[in-house]
Amino acid sequence: MRRHRTATAVLLAVGALLTGGLSTAGAAVPAPVPTHSVPAAGQHKAAAFWTAERMRGAVPLDLHLGAGELTTLKAPERGPATTTVAPTALASAASPATVAPAAFPQAGGPWTGGGAVVKTSGRVFFTFQGRTASCSGNAVTSQNASTVITAGHCVKYQGSWHTDWVFVPAYDNGQAPYGQWTASKTLTTPQWEASEDINYDVGAAVVAPLNGQKLTSVTGAQGIQFNGGYNKQMYAFGFPAASPYDGTKLIHCSGSSSRDFLLSNDHSLGCNMTGGSSGGPWFTGFSESAGTGLQVSVNSFGYTFLPNRMFGPYFGDEAKALYDTAQVS
Repeated sequence: MRRHRTATAVLLAVGALLTGGLSTAGAAVPAPVPTHSVPAAGQHKAAAFWTAERMRGAVPLDLHLGAGELTTLKAPERGPATTTVAPTALASAASPATVAPAAFPQAGGPWTGGGAVVKTSGRVFFTFQGRTASCSGNAVTSQNASTVITAGHCVKYQGSWHTDWVFVPAYDNGQAPYGQWTASKTLTTPQWEASEDINYDVGAAVVAPLNGQKLTSVTGAQGIQFNGGYNKQMYAFGFPAASPYDGTKLIHCSGSSSRDFLLSNDHSLGCNMTGGSSGGPWFTGFSESAGTGLQVSVNSFGYTFLPNRMFGPYFGDEAKALYDTAQVS
């Protein structure tokens, strides 16, 4: 999540990391999806690097926009057709939990509903400018069964790709019950790479097999949808680690979303999640009993002058191109 405080932006994790200014982006001709490949040595280093102590101490990446950053941005291109990919259930999945979460809408609280989202959601850890940092992410249905969707600033920021990148599904206070999955490749949109355009703050990672298994054969996978429109009932999830949260629990918000009327063309949702929730999934068509839905956005940023409001990028053609590139990598 990104909350802008002054004329600079701050990344969504435990402490405050300054971001560069926003600028206009968007090209008529689709640009190649920027990718960063991680060699085997880098994957092995990441796997050994993330101890329980380092995960607990990782700084949440937080992005906030202030009044001085209200510039004019070009609206993302919208495709005419909606594309939907269904969730993937585990063959061994147990019956949905019967414990109900808090009443809809929810401004922010621990997820007690169980279901698939507990396994598909997780914390993302990486090294940024020499310090350990954290975001959130989610496993989605993909051809390679190894694709994680997150925010763009959770894979690349201020001109450099993050290193030591791992995804920890169902993170539990320093423990990784389903393993630490190291990235073999990270990706973002051309617009985020070029100018950190908040409209395109979407990232992805392809994670390497672990113990002979691929990610979604272990965690299951959520569905994903592109060009699905605005103004929908949404559920947002993440692992916020900045006060009043501490990164130990899966937190959720829910409510009727709207379109940002200020700076961006993003979705907007009442939500008090804090740093570290960046990259966590937003779902439409979400089933509380099964814990499954269609991912249509990620936690991206907030405005310092508009507390308890989260914003997430619209998944249009640009996000679909990112997903398509990742899932065949």
